[in-house]
Amino acid sequence: MNDELAIAVDNVSKIFKLPHDKQTSVKGTVISFLRGGKATYEKQHALKNISFEVKKGEFFGIVGRNGSGKSTLLKLLAGIYTPSKGSIQVNGRLTPFIELGVGFNPELSGRENVFLNGALLGFSRKDMAAMYNDIVEFAEIERFMDQKLKNYSSGMQVRLAFSIAIRAQGDMLLLDEVLAVGDAAFQQKCFDYFEELKRQKKTVVFVSHDMSAVRRFCTRAIYIKNGDMLHDGNPAEVADMYAVDNLENMQAQAVKKDSAEPQLPKTFSVASKITKQTDASIVLDVTFKTKEPDDLYIAISVLRDGASVAEITTPLDMELRGNGRVTYTLDATLFNSGMYEVPVVLCKKENRQLVSISTGKNRFVIKGEDPIRGAAFKLEDTWKYHEQ
Repeated sequence: MNDELAIAVDNVSKIFKLPHDKQTSVKGTVISFLRGGKATYEKQHALKNISFEVKKGEFFGIVGRNGSGKSTLLKLLAGIYTPSKGSIQVNGRLTPFIELGVGFNPELSGRENVFLNGALLGFSRKDMAAMYNDIVEFAEIERFMDQKLKNYSSGMQVRLAFSIAIRAQGDMLLLDEVLAVGDAAFQQKCFDYFEELKRQKKTVVFVSHDMSAVRRFCTRAIYIKNGDMLHDGNPAEVADMYAVDNLENMQAQAVKKDSAEPQLPKTFSVASKITKQTDASIVLDVTFKTKEPDDLYIAISVLRDGASVAEITTPLDMELRGNGRVTYTLDATLFNSGMYEVPVVLCKKENRQLVSISTGKNRFVIKGEDPIRGAAFKLEDTWKYHEQ
């Protein structure tokens, strides 16, 4: 194995056997055997002929939708699973952050679990005593350290487990969805820790559904779908593939849901869809119907990760009565890369009462590099250089 490589994965496949007949007792197993019954099972190909290399110092991303095989691959790298086919070579000591909190005892206090978990990581009691204050400060749970762990929220447990785990000394780190639980402040601490890992040129394998984090930290990434590796390269390209894949799945689910739901007559109704997208613009088409002579207006929001980043309404002097149609054109050049959603509502001008919400889920993807760490909008370039 090349000394410049940290990990080499060669033609790896993983197959699980899913039994069709499940015996819940020894008696049932014996009877089935005496009757000549043969166990039947189905093969699940979790990973199919995966090959890649991770160089020392890379921040390497593994991306894919749920069920794609990401966590299986991470467990293979950690040695929790063995490949059904192929080989994995690891050059150095590897520290997995896969299932944080494994080894915690819910009947012990947070303080006692710190020392217990530290011992599992190979630290002496003296080592853990020296690190204790830093661990507790990072986890932000000083007031709860003498409570039993079973009384902690899931977020508190993950923060404590992560704070302990990052003390482990290893050549490589495996990170699996460590940002899935935790508030914004804790996530920022994780980001700061990732920045430090990059400065130290640590080798990191990172599995996440947070594409802004993948774009921000990863130097290279692979995309996995249904057990197949579809791409190996630029993190921005991989993040785009994930966004498009998610968008197509959401659209398919929306069509299925709409066709299954009965359409009831309504006093007010509004419908919308994105009819055109280019590199320069996105066109939103909105139709509305009303059986009452109210003055109405249409409002839209642009959402990124569930948060509104922009909003606009039709002009208040624009008359919307009866049945009609309006279009709105978004300037696509304002957006950084990522997936966005545009909900549409119909309201009364008189009291701003919301009378109808569009059932259409209008989503669009902006592709490409994002050099400013995942922000939604690009600000206007007004920089000027001043000689000193």
